[in-house]
Amino acid sequence: MSFHAQILTLYPDMFPGPLGQSIAGRALEEGKWGLSAVQIRDFATDKHRTVDDTPAGGGAGMVLKADVLAAAVDYARVAQPNVPILAMTPRGTPITQKRVRQLAAGPGVTILCGRFEGFDERLFEARPDIEQVSMGDIVLSGGEMGALMLLDACIRLLPGVMGAASSGDEESFENGLLEYPQYTRPVDWEGRTIPEVLRSGDHAKIAAWRKQRAEDDTRLRRPDLWERHSGVRDQSASDARQKTKKDK
Repeated sequence: MSFHAQILTLYPDMFPGPLGQSIAGRALEEGKWGLSAVQIRDFATDKHRTVDDTPAGGGAGMVLKADVLAAAVDYARVAQPNVPILAMTPRGTPITQKRVRQLAAGPGVTILCGRFEGFDERLFEARPDIEQVSMGDIVLSGGEMGALMLLDACIRLLPGVMGAASSGDEESFENGLLEYPQYTRPVDWEGRTIPEVLRSGDHAKIAAWRKQRAEDDTRLRRPDLWERHSGVRDQSASDARQKTKKDK
């Protein structure tokens, strides 16, 4: 069964958008993944197909109505019953590469795209299986762009989508580190040269250089990632020592 994405949105014409191009587009044509965009407005019950209302307690903007959203989510659950339902919101848990891999390993995902000032909180109280996720500490005009990002991250991991199965193994975040720097020809450009070790042909030295650069760059650029990576590494070493002691 191929991976299928179901998008609940006020703007279904935004899909597949950029996912219809390049690697993701070819995979879509080849049936490696599928997509259906569902118009949230179809679940409104009044003649104006109203999906939002003013915030309780006052304030700027509009809030998406819980009754309309719940009807859309319930429809999506019946249409695709065995997949997680994610709501794109800056109030959600930041997405990680680990979670992306989990999603890509499954049959698909349903993504609920927010707009305006967000969702009526009662939606999540009444449908607690909805997973609230964020693509980072930024605010977008709506969840559609975040959904495109999330789907792109999943699609590239699907079997047969990337040229080589190991293409993504050493990329940023896969091993808890930023990726090491990359270079290509020409060897000399504007007085700058490709590091000599990468031209040496010594694979052991190249691997050591890449590992060191990945660690150094993560430590300098993303101290939050480095702290987590160091903690996991120290814990693994401690567990290994304890196991060795028990085996003696």
